[in-house]
Amino acid sequence: MSRKIELLAPGGDIEAIKAAIVAGANAVYCGLDFFNARNRASNLSIDELYAAIRLAHEYNCEVSLTLNVVILEHEIPTLVKLLNQIVNSKIDGIIVQDLGLFNLVKKYFPTLDIHASTQMTTHNEGQILFLNKIGASRVNLSRELNLAEIKSLTALAHENNVLTEVFVHGALCIAFSGQCYSSSVSVGNSGNRGRCSQACRDEYEITAAGNKYPLNLKDNSAYFDLPELVDAKVDSLKVEGRIKGAHYVYTVTDTWRKQINRFIDSGKLVGDDSNLHKVFNRSFTNSFLKGNLSKDMFIDSPRDYSSKYAAESKSATSEEQIKEVSKKLYEDRNTLGIALADKIKDLSIAKLSLTISIEAKRGLPLTITTVTPKDTFIVKSSMNLTTAAKNSITTEMLTKRFKNFNNTTYMLAPINFSQFENHLNIPFKEITSMKKKLAFLLNDSVKIVAPVEIPKLPKNIKTETTPKLSLLISDENDAHLLDITNADIYFKMPESFKEGCTNHSDILLRNPRLIPWFPAVLIGKDYIEAIKILNVVKPAKIVSNNTGVAYKAYELGIEWIAGPLLNTTNSYALITLKEELNCAGAFISNEINRNQIKNIKRPDNFKLIYSIYHPILLMTSRQCFFQRTVGCKKPSIDPACMLSCQKATTITNVKGVSFAVDKQKGGYPSIYNHEQFLNLEAIKDLSGLFDEFFIDLTDIGAGSKEKLDKIILIQEFENAIIGQDKSKEVIKKMVSVSTNNQYQQGL
Repeated sequence: MSRKIELLAPGGDIEAIKAAIVAGANAVYCGLDFFNARNRASNLSIDELYAAIRLAHEYNCEVSLTLNVVILEHEIPTLVKLLNQIVNSKIDGIIVQDLGLFNLVKKYFPTLDIHASTQMTTHNEGQILFLNKIGASRVNLSRELNLAEIKSLTALAHENNVLTEVFVHGALCIAFSGQCYSSSVSVGNSGNRGRCSQACRDEYEITAAGNKYPLNLKDNSAYFDLPELVDAKVDSLKVEGRIKGAHYVYTVTDTWRKQINRFIDSGKLVGDDSNLHKVFNRSFTNSFLKGNLSKDMFIDSPRDYSSKYAAESKSATSEEQIKEVSKKLYEDRNTLGIALADKIKDLSIAKLSLTISIEAKRGLPLTITTVTPKDTFIVKSSMNLTTAAKNSITTEMLTKRFKNFNNTTYMLAPINFSQFENHLNIPFKEITSMKKKLAFLLNDSVKIVAPVEIPKLPKNIKTETTPKLSLLISDENDAHLLDITNADIYFKMPESFKEGCTNHSDILLRNPRLIPWFPAVLIGKDYIEAIKILNVVKPAKIVSNNTGVAYKAYELGIEWIAGPLLNTTNSYALITLKEELNCAGAFISNEINRNQIKNIKRPDNFKLIYSIYHPILLMTSRQCFFQRTVGCKKPSIDPACMLSCQKATTITNVKGVSFAVDKQKGGYPSIYNHEQFLNLEAIKDLSGLFDEFFIDLTDIGAGSKEKLDKIILIQEFENAIIGQDKSKEVIKKMVSVSTNNQYQQGL
């Protein structure tokens, strides 16, 4: 075997990064104190980041920085300042979720390598092409994919010079990453901002199937699937765990390193994975990779399983035996901790020492000599020094000019002026040129990128027309609503299609005013069938929550609107969508509040839409929510489940809050809040910004939503939009269980 297999390890802090390096990681990923999706990790300061990069590169280990959250409009200046700091850091990549960040980097910081985060929910061919077009060089594929799907997407990625990485070890979310809003809705801590409160690990009232933790998945481990991942030509094997400590990182990375080395050397695997069970885990599953979505993926406790595994492996049954096994486990951990401390004790993150000597003698060039632990550089002026009539160079002036070499990389000693004669002159531009050359040499002869200032975007011009109403339906029986309103009516496409079935194409052809609305997740044949609909129907316009379908619409010249599940939160995301994919408009995320919305600036000839009434989606999963709640006779999900199952139930957490579990025909299992989102305040607050206010009239995610008269609802919402307060009161009475907390609290 000759192809490189990258082992990518987590680095929640400096000690974990050191542990990953000595354990044999080819690369580490880490985050700063802001703009990253693991706020609960210790994370790094900017000085520590530079130090980590220096240290890792000494050991041929790459470093990627996580900037994998959605960005708010007011944060753009801070983000640009950060990009200006890291662009010269020799960082090997930045991990990105926000569509606006792609635009900023591609335009202003093109030397930075962009890796698309798992938060982008990448799972179909069109998304690979979309991400390639907007600037991604690497894509982290969704954890829910099986090996065949990974192999197919990796082949396409490689055809387009894009690398793929796959999570192979660590915690699993039950929800599609980037499509989980449970924490945001419940406690105001968004997973899209790195503050997930892990509702999937919560305890619930015991379900009919007898479970207290019905959403809690085992941890992921592909340890014995390495041959298949190599056959799929995956470029990077990624270990999850930036919240975990150095001991965990070392153990897992070292164990995987030995597995990879054994397979490279002999084509065989290490058959023993016991070390992986000695650190925190919730037991292990590889069922997503195998495409076997069974009940065995769940475990009815989110706590550490390592002690229990140790007891089971030693057949310990009595209290005394279990206690003895647990004691031995913790002794082994302590022994490893001591050994690890010894391995990393000499890995220094101290800044590099730098001495500068400046020699100035009449009739000779100005000479600057720098000494680092590795190199000595001498830079001379291109002209000789002359006696100064006025404006002579001084030690004070030169000290000020060169003080910024005392930076994140170097610790500058006081400049040596022992060979410096006074009253000499040389043009200041010559000193500037020498300083640039010195900076180039100290940066390993890599050109320093000058700081960039981002042009200010033009202010919004308020729309002079009253916003329109638009609405969503999912049943052709509601097509009669076309006769009572001029509103745009979107028609919800399913997440799964029967292969070769033309039902949805036929509906759209029979009702040409219906605008197709595509979901966020379309995997494999379901993506192919969705594209067939575009080709057969050739709609004038669509809404897409899936960037893969959006890319195909762009290719076909179909006008498209970015849906609310694309998590659009800033002006630059809109610019990316318009400039790269000719997008005609976008829904603004319902996770952000009025102040975070109002300063978003629309591109020219671009429509903005905001949803003021909808069921509140908490999470969507490829797994089944019913196996552990109401129970299901099937041992695992099969293709018929997606197309035919339409179960519904309720789960209640130990705080007494209930959530609706909903499964539509052709849809993924989803969980909804018990309240509906109703935000009539936005009509007054934001009418000058939005072209459309949207309402969801599907019967999906019912929760506490009663079956309401849709004709009356449309009429009352239309009246409310034109300022009739009486209609607002009618709506509030009709929608009796509602909230607009997200609009109040934001991100």
